Amino acid sequence: MYRSVAAVGVSLGHPDLAAADHWILSLDPRPRLACTHLVTTPHRHVAISLTTTEVYETEPELQAAADAAVDGKFGRAVIFPGVEELTGIRTVAEILELSAIERVEVLGSGVADGDAQVDTRDFVRPQYRDSELVLTTTPAAGGVLVPFETRDPTPCCANH
Repeated sequence: MYRSVAAVGVSLGHPDLAAADHWILSLDPRPRLACTHLVTTPHRHVAISLTTTEVYETEPELQAAADAAVDGKFGRAVIFPGVEELTGIRTVAEILELSAIERVEVLGSGVADGDAQVDTRDFVRPQYRDSELVLTTTPAAGGVLVPFETRDPTPCCANH
């Protein structure tokens, strides 16, 4: 039986990005594309959009969030073409060549130079902005760039 690949929205009430990422990365078979979306309907949580042949159920009270995820123009990509190649240190040009990422930016400074090195820290979460997949980076020690989003972020006001 042939199943067509389609974009589907799923809302399971994940309270944060880490929980949604964990669920996405546990999927078998793996979707071709998986993005997280911060939603407020009916409460604040993370909904997910997937490009897949699989069918996932959403509870009726969360269906509006699932619909918003699949219809949204923005999303944080967890699984996307080429993500498995983005490990270690890569140049911006390599990132653009090896993956679906279309632009690498330096926070507050614009588009990154193609020769700039990016220490991926094996955790790359670009965001769709008006249908373009963009990785935002920030300067780090040693003259490299690192993805703005880290695997284990320090909570706001952690030292207060």
